[in-house]
Amino acid sequence: MSVRLIDLSQEIYQGMSVFPMHQPTFIMTNMTHEENMRRTGSTKLGFSARNLLISEHGGTHTDAVWEYEPSGPTIDRMPMDYFWGSAICADLSFVPAARYIEPEDLARAVERSGQELRRGDIFLMYTGHYDRHFDTELWQTAYSGLSQDGARWLAERGVVNIGVDAPAIDHPQDLDFSGHLVCGEYGITNTENLCNLRQLVGRRFLYFGLPLRIRDGSGSPIRAVALVEE
Repeated sequence: MSVRLIDLSQEIYQGMSVFPMHQPTFIMTNMTHEENMRRTGSTKLGFSARNLLISEHGGTHTDAVWEYEPSGPTIDRMPMDYFWGSAICADLSFVPAARYIEPEDLARAVERSGQELRRGDIFLMYTGHYDRHFDTELWQTAYSGLSQDGARWLAERGVVNIGVDAPAIDHPQDLDFSGHLVCGEYGITNTENLCNLRQLVGRRFLYFGLPLRIRDGSGSPIRAVALVEE
């Protein structure tokens, strides 16, 4: 069996687009090769390193239940099988940015995928938003998102992680953050700012989006990947 790895993670860099409520990303030089050689006295080898200031929700990241439900677990206390396992990706790019993703949209997308939605699945939503609007003025403002009923439709079917190729699983005009509200109610997570989901539409695959082990973390940047059979 041949297996291919698909990178689902956005690049981390200073100036990257971050959801407005979160810390912008800064990258600073800690020490250059030359500075290190002067300090150590070495004439053959110098070490260089940089410092990162980044939100727990910067770039491609996953959320701890505690972020949106104070009684829920922080990222270091969540089950690891919420962050890796069997996954499917459904095409929801037919839903316009002007409206919410409803249960009938999800049912239609799953049926078209040819896959069965199983309890314990990780469910990735290809909306096409990354392909259309990444690194433009529309990135943070013009995308669809789950309605409360849509999010509950997924949660009731046992999905443990809802992923999307947009800044949030919620609609940008939804001040109730309905997707996160339902995730808190059901004790599940979500993953945002994915990319390259077009390559996974209609497939079942093995997903990995492991968080850093941040003590009491509200979330974590991740390197999300998919392993697909060729």
